[in-house]
Amino acid sequence: MKPVEWMARTKEDLLAFPRAVVHHIGRALTVAQFGGKHPAAKPLKGFGGASVLEIIEHFDGNTYRAVYTVQFAGVVYVLHAFQKKAKRKIATPKPEIDLIKARLKDARQHYKTHYASER
Repeated sequence: MKPVEWMARTKEDLLAFPRAVVHHIGRALTVAQFGGKHPAAKPLKGFGGASVLEIIEHFDGNTYRAVYTVQFAGVVYVLHAFQKKAKRKIATPKPEIDLIKARLKDARQHYKTHYASER
């Protein structure tokens, strides 16, 4: 089972979601920890392949998202968790994408510092 690393305040943000959403996203992350891909996890566009994934959960008329990466061997990094506010556009808003990119960069550095020497 791979460890989960939470970037910045992602865990607190996720735990602020409705209980059913937290449970659903938690199940999907557990699947990732065991090397699988939950059916609700889809590649996030703009990140070149399937190493950055998002879990989308609809609940009570709202949409919640959690973004994680499995691009680092043996670790799942949860990069961001947020409630999507826009009702019309399907695409992830640019400020959210920018934050995910910054946290991915931080995850890369964290991995080099804490895990790369173990491999």
